[in-house]
Amino acid sequence: MKPDRRSLYLDLQPSRLPRAVAYHAARWGLLVALALATYALYPVAGGFEVPLPEVGEVSDEEVLAPFDFAVRKSSAEIEREATTLSATVPPVYDFVEPVRDSVLARTERLFAALDSARSGDSILGAAQRFGIRLNPDEAQYVLEGRRVPRFRTGVRTVLRRELARGVGGPGTVESEQHATLLIRRNGRERVVPRESVVTYQKFLDGIGTNHPDPNSAIGNGLYVKLLAGLFQPTLVPNTALTEELRRDLAASVDSVKDRVRANERIVDANDVVTPEIRDRLVALRAEQLRRGGGSDGNFLGVVGQVLTNALVLAAFWLLLMLYRTYTYDNSRHMVVLALLLGLVLVGAALNREFISEAPELIPIPFAVMLITILFSGRVAIAAALVLAILIGTQAVYGGADALFVAFVGGVAAALSVRVIRRRTQLLVSVAIVTGAFMLADVVVGLRAGIAVAEVGLGGLTGGLNALVSAGLVLIALPIFESMARVTTDFTLLELSDPSRPLLRRLATEAPGTYAHSIAMANLCEAACNAVGADGLLARVGCYYHDVGKLKKPQFFVENQSSGSNPHDKLKPDVSAAIIRNHVREGLALGDDHKLPDVIKAFIPEHHGTMEITYFLDRARARTSDPGIKLEEYQYPGPRPQSIETAVTMLADGVEAAVRVLGDATPEKLRNAIDHIVQVRIAAGQLDEAPITLGQLNRIKQEFARVLGGVYHNRIDYPRSVGGISADWQPASTA
Repeated sequence: MKPDRRSLYLDLQPSRLPRAVAYHAARWGLLVALALATYALYPVAGGFEVPLPEVGEVSDEEVLAPFDFAVRKSSAEIEREATTLSATVPPVYDFVEPVRDSVLARTERLFAALDSARSGDSILGAAQRFGIRLNPDEAQYVLEGRRVPRFRTGVRTVLRRELARGVGGPGTVESEQHATLLIRRNGRERVVPRESVVTYQKFLDGIGTNHPDPNSAIGNGLYVKLLAGLFQPTLVPNTALTEELRRDLAASVDSVKDRVRANERIVDANDVVTPEIRDRLVALRAEQLRRGGGSDGNFLGVVGQVLTNALVLAAFWLLLMLYRTYTYDNSRHMVVLALLLGLVLVGAALNREFISEAPELIPIPFAVMLITILFSGRVAIAAALVLAILIGTQAVYGGADALFVAFVGGVAAALSVRVIRRRTQLLVSVAIVTGAFMLADVVVGLRAGIAVAEVGLGGLTGGLNALVSAGLVLIALPIFESMARVTTDFTLLELSDPSRPLLRRLATEAPGTYAHSIAMANLCEAACNAVGADGLLARVGCYYHDVGKLKKPQFFVENQSSGSNPHDKLKPDVSAAIIRNHVREGLALGDDHKLPDVIKAFIPEHHGTMEITYFLDRARARTSDPGIKLEEYQYPGPRPQSIETAVTMLADGVEAAVRVLGDATPEKLRNAIDHIVQVRIAAGQLDEAPITLGQLNRIKQEFARVLGGVYHNRIDYPRSVGGISADWQPASTA
């Protein structure tokens, strides 16, 4: 119904040309600023950008090294090499000779105590003091035949011989994985095979050569207990030194795996790109970035790179100019969009500088979530694509993989917040974006043969990006909402809270108007959702569309008690002024309570410029004077400018008309709805609303469906049991 109007950017009349130039310059100047900022953050040395084909592809051109540069190993390569190198360090063991002397001295004290014992109990006690638990049979065995000297000789001989060789503690040597050990003894070091070292088990296996009574089971048990109780290892693992040696060796890994000389051919045209060639090309890009763009005075190269950035951004600007004219016309919106794109550029540069070059950390999801909530998902997806191309093709991120991963994560962010009514839904968005990054990394890993662990790390990095982005969105949304003067669903939901002061006043001071607003809200939300408009906006707008009636609620029929109508005592022009002024007073209340412009639009537009017919007819009936001023009996307007306010205008008339129907049969409902809609169309009230005839038919169907559920047939109860009869005032007085 709304006619096409030529936007300023299509108006080429000579008289308006200077204004049009200034209009476009302000918007495209933002693009130029972003292109320059992109170059400043991601310069390319000398204006020459290195081609970066994938492994297995055929190179389209010859690439010669413009200068000497080093090809550095990746962090994964350095880590693998360091791990391999550190694993060559054998475990270090120290031979502690004082331990042997201490064990031999302790042996002498033990046997001196046993030799002086004269009973089994005294032998048990003596052994217990040295940590050796004997049983009565073994104690009796020691007393018989004066066996202590023989056991002293055997035990002392074995301990002196074996501990001098060096014996490891129980389970220490056996648990080592390395094939050799580094033994430090008397200031000297030697590497020996692990199998040649005496373990605790070998020590026990070799004690039989000096056994004092090998044919006695009791004597054998006693002999083993004595040796085991006195034993202490003389080969002790030096874990600290082992780790230090391994760290030192790991730190010695050279980070450079290749060096390229100036004018050396890196790849020839039509050569198949190998992993080594691609590593050289990547290293050349990194070296260009380190040296800085244009450092050799190549001005044309700098201009070329800036123009490249500008052309990528131009796709987004043209999309807005040709297909999103409302956003393009609004300078605040363009500034906010440019600022969000700039924040992504800066954030990606900071991540690269201080955290990681992983494309999963490019903060595209943050900007895309905000753009979706503030503007639309379509604009956000276009922004995600442009940002992925703009950043993913820079030297530091260069390559199809970075572009692909960044784009998938950005699109997932836009889709995940397409419809969001609760802040907790952002957690679902985090899960969706994390899954998208994980899927993108799996695809890249399958194509490039990347290890599973590295793919998983990339997905987790993307999840961290999603989590941080969602948290920043919660913080930044009110700021950008205020800057753009956009009313988001979050704000609408806050405005729909019945406890808000203005709605609380409406419910208590004008309950009839409040009930009328709730009924209209149900109608409008259903109708707007049916035609693809914003149902939530329509519902909240209906809540506030008649707040101006708070000034004089008793002058509106829905708030009047039975038989009391103050208009009966007033002249028609005075009554019409009171009815008409509720629009002005509603706008004043909206300003006082800081209602958003999109909500305040419902206050005047739901009446448009319709006539206040009831009082106009009364005025005409009282006088035959043709000089009645029609503007005194007409709402000030404007006419509805959006689908939501147009639906509200229709719902206002339909809801009032249905209230006076005696028997609201489905046919009567449809006829009343058709009549109200035709009257509004005939009066030209929908001429400026972007609504089609097809949408109007769908709206009428939704009105009939909702009202049919409210005014369905009921049992005709006798008046004595609650039947209600009311004399309805003419609906037009509202």
